[in-house]
Order: sequence, then C-alpha cells, then structure tokens
Amino acid sequence: MYYFTSESVSEGHPDKVADQISDAILDNFLALDADSHVACETLVTTGQVVVAGEVNSNSYVDVQRVVRDTINEIGYTKSEYMFDGNSCGIFTALHEQSADIYRGVSRGTIEEQGAGDQGMMFGYATNETENYMPLTLDLAHTLVFTLARIRKEKQQMTYLRPDAKSQVTIEYSDDNRPLRIDTIVLSTQHDPDVSQEQIREDIINILLPRVATRDTAYTALLDQFITELSTTSKLLVNPTGQFVIGGPHGDTGLTGRKIIVDTYGGRGAHGGGAFSGKDPSKVDRSAAYAARYIAKNMVAAGVADEMLVQLSYAIGVAEPVSIYVNTHGTAHVGLSDAQIAECIPQLFPLRPGDIEQQLKLRQPVYQQTAAYGHVGRTPQIVEKTFIDSSGKEKRIKVELFTWEKLDKVEAIKHHFHLE
Repeated sequence: MYYFTSESVSEGHPDKVADQISDAILDNFLALDADSHVACETLVTTGQVVVAGEVNSNSYVDVQRVVRDTINEIGYTKSEYMFDGNSCGIFTALHEQSADIYRGVSRGTIEEQGAGDQGMMFGYATNETENYMPLTLDLAHTLVFTLARIRKEKQQMTYLRPDAKSQVTIEYSDDNRPLRIDTIVLSTQHDPDVSQEQIREDIINILLPRVATRDTAYTALLDQFITELSTTSKLLVNPTGQFVIGGPHGDTGLTGRKIIVDTYGGRGAHGGGAFSGKDPSKVDRSAAYAARYIAKNMVAAGVADEMLVQLSYAIGVAEPVSIYVNTHGTAHVGLSDAQIAECIPQLFPLRPGDIEQQLKLRQPVYQQTAAYGHVGRTPQIVEKTFIDSSGKEKRIKVELFTWEKLDKVEAIKHHFHLE
C-alpha cells in the first residue's frame, strides 16, 4: 500500500493567467498567419502585465486587446481584486526571433524542418481512468474546473473569486490499484464576508456531488470519501483560514511555472520545457503532445497498462536523437521495452514538420490548453473568432486536442498482433 498525490490550479491562478495570456497571443498570430513563429512569455502582478518574447509573423495583433479580453474572460473584472482586465497596465516587449534559430527551423520542405530547440519530451498514459490519465491528477483538475463552472454560473457559491488550487491524495494497493481517496485539499479565493464553515459545507454539499457525476469511478470514490470524513478521510479547505487576497495581487504569475499540473501530476516524467506561448516548431510543445499521442494510443490498444515515452531532439535536426519506452513491467506483447520503442517510428510521425501536420498544430488551438491540463482533454471542433489588422472579425473552425484522439489503435493492434 502507498499514497500518491497530484495538484491542480484554476484558470484564475496567477501562473495560469500568464499561461492563458501567452497562448491567447499565440492563437491570434496563428489565426492571421499560420506560419507565425512565436515564443511569448507573460508576467502578471498587482495591476500590471508584462509581455515579452520573440515573433516572426506577417500578421499584426493588438496585444493589449488580447490581454484585456483574456483577463476579463477568466473573471478578473473588479477593481477590488487589485488586478482587472479593464484597468491593468500592460507593457509589451515583443521582438523578432533570432535569425540563428530561424535558420535551423525554416527550411524548404516540411520533411526538412528542424527542431526549434534541443531537449527531451515525455508522454505518459495509464489505463486507470477512461481518459488514460493518472486518477489523482484527473480528479484534481475536475475539482477546480467544476469550481470555476459554479463561479461563472453565479447561482451557487456566489462568494467565489477566480483563484483556486486543489490537491488529491489517493491510497493505492501494492499492485497499483486505486483503493480510496485519503485527502483532498481545496483552497479557493473568496469574498471577505463568508465564513470558512460555509465554504466547507458548500464544497461537501455542492462541489463534490457535481464532481461525482463525472463518471462512476468518481461516484464510488467520493461517496466513500464523504462517508469517511468523520473517521479516516481528510478534507482541508483553505488551511490558512482565509483566502481573500489572491490572483496576481496575491502572488506574481509567470508563464510556464505549472508544468507538472500541465502534464501528469508527477506520475509520468517531464523534460523541463514549458508549453504555453510557444508555436509548434518548438518541440518542447509539439513533441510532448506527440509523445502523449503515442503513449495513449499504445495503452488503449493493449500494448501495456502503462507507458512512458521519451523523444529527444537536437536544434535544427529533423529526426529525433532517441526514442525511449518504459512500460513499468506492464507490457502484453512479448517484447522488451526497447523492442517496443523500435516499432514507434513505423507507426507515428516523429519529425517536427510531420508532427505539426498529423496533429494539426498550426491551428489557433492553444488558449484552451492553458488551464486544466494540456493532456487528458476531449478532442472537439469549435469555432473561434479573431480580429484582423483592419478590425474585421475572422471566424475559424479548429480541432482541439488532436493528440488525444485514439485513431492509431487499430494500426497498433495489427502491428503487434493484438486483434
């Protein structure tokens, strides 16, 4: 028996505010020029936003408008928060991308396109949940996502403010089966005129029942958790006693500081590179999505119960330097992990240009990834609206979370004779 913990944060957490601004700016450049190269970093603090980075694009984006719209959409719309979209100061320092980087990335054909940087990227999948994500992280995401939905509906828990964090600890058996939820920590920003007792009661009676409807596994686990609250399970709500001051006023936010929340909650691995604000020529992002695509399809096909995939690249070089697979002893195909890794190039595109095409990464799809996880999400087609340089609206249908599609399962089953 052992315990494992993952955390998540809401869209109003200061680091997530920064991520969403960076990705909103990226989306606007890609919507107007799909060949844009963008590396955009954001800092948010009391009443201020700083946007800096490198851009090569044939489009013009009103960065200030994008920043304000993004902040207002998150919910920072009141001056009492000491940070709001209509009145915050915005400093922009975007400049042209380095010619030395551009030389290695932009080449004659898609096949020749080199990686935008060196590095190693990881993808992970496990069959312990329906979306092939670690249960601890999936539940932590669902808690803060549902809390944000309640806040925006303005029908219940009307004292909620945008900033929130969750943490879930689950007890596992020695053969890695989730047994019970041991601890939930939930910190949520709130108006000053509400008691801690009221917030705790509402979480038990409003939030947890809504989360429990996500799937039957959640229902059983949360019912057991609530039943055991007076004995063995623990619910810690705003452990400091109060959480009125929050968001960028309470803590400075930076792009890329929540990379474990963005991926697998510590259950898999991470190469260290952040995602938000980077166009798909940066393999920090595109190859991490590709590695998740590989791991998820392989686990869904029955190759293993759990799989970690590592891809590594050198700047300006198209082919990956290495491919690594670790199934943690759960493989079902009679092959070593090294032999499974050798099969991956036969089944999946691995050059940066091919990854961009396969996963449709030159679309403006990134703002939706910047809160509640880049992986484990539901693929869907949505219509998004952007404003061009003449002030006219441009509507684009895009496919979100293509790396979560299970469209390689049959080919994998055939390759490994799993049919």
